[in-house]
Amino acid sequence: MKFRLQNKVVLITGVNNPQGIGAATAIAFAREGARLALVYKKIPHEYDESRAVCNSFDRYFKANSGDAAAVVEQLRLLGVDYFVLERDIADEQCVKEIFNCAIGRFGKVDILVNNAAVCDADGADTIETLTQNVIDNTLAVNVRGTLLMTREFVKRRGDYGRIINLSTDAAQIFAGQIAYGASKAAIEALTRSIAMEVGKYGITVNCVAPGPTQTGYIDEELTKACLPQIPLGRLIQPQDIADTILFLASEQAAMLTGQIIKVSGGHAL
Repeated sequence: MKFRLQNKVVLITGVNNPQGIGAATAIAFAREGARLALVYKKIPHEYDESRAVCNSFDRYFKANSGDAAAVVEQLRLLGVDYFVLERDIADEQCVKEIFNCAIGRFGKVDILVNNAAVCDADGADTIETLTQNVIDNTLAVNVRGTLLMTREFVKRRGDYGRIINLSTDAAQIFAGQIAYGASKAAIEALTRSIAMEVGKYGITVNCVAPGPTQTGYIDEELTKACLPQIPLGRLIQPQDIADTILFLASEQAAMLTGQIIKVSGGHAL
């Protein structure tokens, strides 16, 4: 399928994990000939370097603690037009700077992919262990950041508009990840509401809700636990999510808006 995304300008957040959805999405758009404005923020984590060579939380934490160098190297090989910024999307001024840079470089932003998110890594996200810091940090990035990026996109809209948000297939019931799950359920709600508001501008707003996706954190033990819960019998790959995002960004999806699309292999139906 030809998505006809040549020279479209795509702004993607959360791209520093080379095994992640943001990176896979950036590469997928690059192969379609799009121009890329990429944003990330280092999320410092403690990790065991010796365990970070294999799929594990250590590998995931290392990737999210670093910069986007590995993704940049792939883009260089593809010879596409791109730039990368390290900015905090939870900060209103940073969001304005991101769009200033993108529009200054490319003259417009056609497609926004709100991929960046944080999730507590220390087990403090049950209702009994939840802390104010976890609540504030999770909602600041996942909800406020998504809203600020979306608001700026709409304010600076051009003649083509696609917004794709990222949720999780378990957003409506996510015991053990109370703040994270709530933040993703909020993203699903705001996806529908904003779609109603901005349809008059020709902007579509949709949300992709991935199931268990191998972004570097799912080790062999966790794989064995997840697979029986996935009817299609395999972990979701970042490319599966990127393919769906490409379609939602394309002209072929012009009449899809306000939708929450689970890319989960049947997990959490």
